[in-house]
Amino acid sequence: MCARSRCSRSCVLLFLGYFAYLLIGAAVFQALELKEESELKARVWRKKAQFLNISSTSPAARQALEKLVEAITEAIKHGVNPIGNDSNSSHTNWDFSSSFFFAVTVVSTIGYGNISPTTAGGQIFCVFYALFGIPVHVIILSHVGKYLTSHSEKMGVYLSKKGVKEKRVKLLTFLFFLVIGAVVFLALPPLVFCIFENWSYREGVYYAFITLSTIGFGDYVVGADPHRTFHRFYRALVAIWILFGIAWLALLFNLLTVFMEDTEKKIAKIKNKKKAAKEKMNFKYDANANSSSENVSILSGSETGVRKGAQKPFKQQESSHVDLTIIASDHDQEETKPEPEKNAKNTGQEKPENIIHPIILNSRKT
Repeated sequence: MCARSRCSRSCVLLFLGYFAYLLIGAAVFQALELKEESELKARVWRKKAQFLNISSTSPAARQALEKLVEAITEAIKHGVNPIGNDSNSSHTNWDFSSSFFFAVTVVSTIGYGNISPTTAGGQIFCVFYALFGIPVHVIILSHVGKYLTSHSEKMGVYLSKKGVKEKRVKLLTFLFFLVIGAVVFLALPPLVFCIFENWSYREGVYYAFITLSTIGFGDYVVGADPHRTFHRFYRALVAIWILFGIAWLALLFNLLTVFMEDTEKKIAKIKNKKKAAKEKMNFKYDANANSSSENVSILSGSETGVRKGAQKPFKQQESSHVDLTIIASDHDQEETKPEPEKNAKNTGQEKPENIIHPIILNSRKT
């Protein structure tokens, strides 16, 4: 019962900490992004007002502008960039390389949201494709994770043979995979994105982490700029990078979770030791209090015994004195018995009336 209450208490504390973490994130994002969003809205509305003031102020012009904005928004929603005047651009989101990239985003649950199927057949197929593809993707990730975990265990065994402590082994293993994976999946790919996508290095790192963690906002997507020419298999290579990068990040999260769980167990163990020591101190205090009360009762009992022992000789003297007086009186009575009683016993004659006197004395004695 006590273990269950501790588990429920730890779960409540975990959920409270998680909720507090979400609240802190919401407050920080609001402080950083709200002002920028307001400025963006103001710029859009100013551009619309300038266009209407230049062209015309008629209701028909306003309505036509709103329709244009809606069409542009719908095009951006489905991955079509409306910038430019060439409607026959060679850029497409549904060539084989781009379609392969989209399939990876579906089964890996990234879901950028920049492109999506619009036909009825495409949408239905996407449902069933994700239904069977996501479990297969999870199985593949588990196998890759086991492969990487086996290498991490081998590294841990090697460090243990070198005399490194267990806690330090876990920390060094985590740091090794963190550094190697960060270089391969987070540091080098942004350099490629800077060349092919014309992004800054900060934007490339941001895109890499958001993609590998399967968050996938869709604000940055590779190969989506219609004004740039990309290699035919550029997106396919990026999709393969995504698969291995997700496996690495999953292993990293797993190692980090194990490390945090071990830390939590050690903290709980320290708390239990402190609690046990406190209970032991309270038990000793109670035992000392009980022993002191027992000593007091023993002392009080000995005092009463001494008092009783002191009173006992007087009672014994009184009783002995009474016994002596009774014995003396009996002896005197036996000596003062008249001779006729003896003669009567010897002659068999009847006792005279004065013989009754000793019997009365004897009755009085009794």
